[in-house]
Amino acid sequence: MPRKPRIEIPGFYHVLNRGVERRVVFGEPQDFEKFEKLLEELSRSFGVRVHNFCLMSNHYHLLLSIDKPVLSKFMRQLNASYAIYFNKKYDRSGHLWQGRFKSWFVSDEAYLYALMLYIEQNPVRAGIVETPERYPYSSARYFVGDEKLPDYLKDAWLAQRFVYRENELREMLAVRVSQEALGGLQRASALVTAPKEEKGPDPKLLERIRLAEDKKERNARIAEAYEAGHSQHKIAEVAGISQPAVHGIVKRYNK
Repeated sequence: MPRKPRIEIPGFYHVLNRGVERRVVFGEPQDFEKFEKLLEELSRSFGVRVHNFCLMSNHYHLLLSIDKPVLSKFMRQLNASYAIYFNKKYDRSGHLWQGRFKSWFVSDEAYLYALMLYIEQNPVRAGIVETPERYPYSSARYFVGDEKLPDYLKDAWLAQRFVYRENELREMLAVRVSQEALGGLQRASALVTAPKEEKGPDPKLLERIRLAEDKKERNARIAEAYEAGHSQHKIAEVAGISQPAVHGIVKRYNK
């Protein structure tokens, strides 16, 4: 059965993904830093705004917002780029993530408020730090810590509303939000429906890859299929080449 296409309407989204079988996906400080760097670069390329993030050893949480239906393409590129880096570094093969990322549309400000607190408090709930800003791999350290706010977070919801009010923001981030409370808000948000649903990517684009007469034409059609929404994994399977090779082709065409 084909996967149900995601609904992508303008607004805020909570995005979550875990390592396959809940395995570690961030093993060393360089791994966390690599993912954050990709998050910064790709959010700029795709026009996605990053509001909050928290990277834990075997999963991550993101709060993003979009104006155009680019979330799936952005997340596919983010996850694939990091997986290629991780597999090469640790000399492994196969899937890194447990599947497609999960996402929830944020329908109102109450959900948004609770979600920001929940994301930033992940390392506190895990007993790693006492306060969110002490954790080195989340956005809280930029909002209320000593580190300079990077450009890609300057439009974040908290950065825009708490300029020069760090003490207030620190107190806000200390308000605990439970999984049960967040779950209730998620369920309510899920009742929101979009006026239109995206159509799935055209399967004829994959067939055009098979029919390409030379390498140049094949690469152009690979880039076209990816842009239309086909996964790098599926394209690699159709083209008879490796997924890293597909990634390289797509990257060159997107320059």
